[in-house]
Amino acid sequence: MTPSILYLHGLNSSPASLKASQLWRAMQRLDLAPQLRVPALHHHPRQAIAQAEALIGELGRPVLVGSSLGGYYATHLAERYGLRALLINPAVRPHLLFDGYLGPQQNYYSDETWELTAEHVAALAELEVPPPQDPARYQVWLQTADETLDYRQAERYYRACALRIQAGGDHGFQGFAERLPMLFAFAGIDATRWRHIDFSDLQDDSRPHGPAERL
Repeated sequence: MTPSILYLHGLNSSPASLKASQLWRAMQRLDLAPQLRVPALHHHPRQAIAQAEALIGELGRPVLVGSSLGGYYATHLAERYGLRALLINPAVRPHLLFDGYLGPQQNYYSDETWELTAEHVAALAELEVPPPQDPARYQVWLQTADETLDYRQAERYYRACALRIQAGGDHGFQGFAERLPMLFAFAGIDATRWRHIDFSDLQDDSRPHGPAERL
């Protein structure tokens, strides 16, 4: 059975974000687009988790790929359902990072406006789980020049997991397209599908994209 992938984007991001777009185009090249889901996550944590859980039910046992706040969601879901997860500059305890940020928010892609409240933050806190109980199910990609999150927090939290820490980069994770074969190998996709494909051209995506997720 061909593995499926569920990609979870970060705060105020969308399926149109650069990494999500690159993954979608790569899966199309592999004729595996039906095995990928990239939902437009609701800004409220409980509704975002409900969306993801519905897709887990649809896909069976997908491999989770989570960026930023999506990495926090993916960790919660991986622990709850025993799934594998690849996390990209994941947020750790994001409910502790919103001092001074409550109030109006705007999605970078849809222009949707919404209000970040203390209730949102409390809902995020409810999703916190201890460090992974089965670290073999995780791979964590970090870049040290992440301007939004201190990569060392994730390095400590996921210290028992397979960590890939790259000097430089940014919160959006530079060079993601070139690392897609590593993602596909982790997901268990047959290497004969992707071994001889060069995905580096996906890095040169000239279409407009919003900034990297705040979280």
